[in-house]
Order: sequence, then C-alpha cells, then structure tokens
Amino acid sequence: MEHLRCHAAGLIASEQPVVLAGDYNVIPENSDCYDPRAWEGDALFLPQTRAAYNRIVHQGWTDAIRLHHPGTDCFTFWDYQRGSWEKDHGIRIDHCLLSPAAADRLSDAGIDRMERGREKASDHVPVWIVLS
Repeated sequence: MEHLRCHAAGLIASEQPVVLAGDYNVIPENSDCYDPRAWEGDALFLPQTRAAYNRIVHQGWTDAIRLHHPGTDCFTFWDYQRGSWEKDHGIRIDHCLLSPAAADRLSDAGIDRMERGREKASDHVPVWIVLS
C-alpha cells in the first residue's frame, strides 16, 4: 500500500484525469460489510489496513461508488462459503478512486451485483464508472 500511495501521489500531482480501480482487499468503512464484528481481526478490516487505504484517499482521491451511492450497501464480494451470497453477507473491497480531474467528469457509477448470482460466477462483481 505504501508503494501505491507514493505512486498515487505522483499521479494526483499530474492534475490529469486518473482512475485507480481494482481489488484493494480493504473494507474502508463499517458500512462496507454486512457485519463489522464478523470482520474484526481480519486483514481486510484491520485499523492499519484501513489507515493505509485512507492515506491514499486523503491525497485527494474520490471514491466513485460512495459518491453516487452514499449510505447504501455497495458490496462487491461474497465468499463462496457459508451461503454468503444467498444471505447477502457481502463486503466492499473493489474500489474506483478518481483524481480531481476524473471526479469532475464522473457522470455515473455502479456495481453489477447480479453477476454474482450467475452460474460459476466470480466471488467479485464488476464495479464501473462513466466519465463524460
């Protein structure tokens, strides 16, 4: 994460429209998981993991999904075990972070949640954005 933070700092300094998208393996907020108590002690939810992620975000990056879907369940991952999908025991670990120049162009963002219900689906679902 430190290497990414340093790289991201250079990208944001360029003032170009940049998107940092992918599986970060970080649950940033309590609202990004079905039950925060269930994730205590997990590397995805540790305070130091979340702090490392927030050091990147606080450089000036915008969380595209949270901007367009504040306060809602925006899960992007459901484990294959324990009926996680069927119980909606999901977490949000896939993120699209936008530089200020990219955030100015953001017109939509979403998660293709229903992809997880398909036969032989990935445990992750697509996260997407539209820039004008």
